[in-house]
Amino acid sequence: MTITIRPLTKNDKQVWLTLWQGYLAYYRTELPDDITKLTWSRLMDADFGIHGLGAVDADGNLIGFTHYLFHPITWSKDPCCYLEDLFTVQAARNTGAGRALIEAVADAARAKGANQLYWLTEDHNKRAQHLYNKIANKTEFIKYKKPL
Repeated sequence: MTITIRPLTKNDKQVWLTLWQGYLAYYRTELPDDITKLTWSRLMDADFGIHGLGAVDADGNLIGFTHYLFHPITWSKDPCCYLEDLFTVQAARNTGAGRALIEAVADAARAKGANQLYWLTEDHNKRAQHLYNKIANKTEFIKYKKPL
């Protein structure tokens, strides 16, 4: 499968929305419509700081996306790059689309001078971890989340 990675555009909105709903369903999450609309508007706002990339097949179909952002940290003068969301349609899995999306974020992180690229996944997401273990180092950190 030939895959091209490019920034998400306003023309991607409807397909992105379908993919976004699939992503949320995978994580057994529902978000209010206003949050989804806000997320899309942030992705389209070059000044906001959340970036979106799409994976496109040879026919021009959007088959996956990733969202990422940069943030300062206390351990370095350089920013970190956080890959927040990554999703591909079922048919695009094991085709290199996920890897291509991650590598495109890594390229953006290098261009920005980031000192690292990192992401999280659920412990049961073995399929994704199969890819992640090939291209990155698993850390020993455990995430805690306190409701506010």
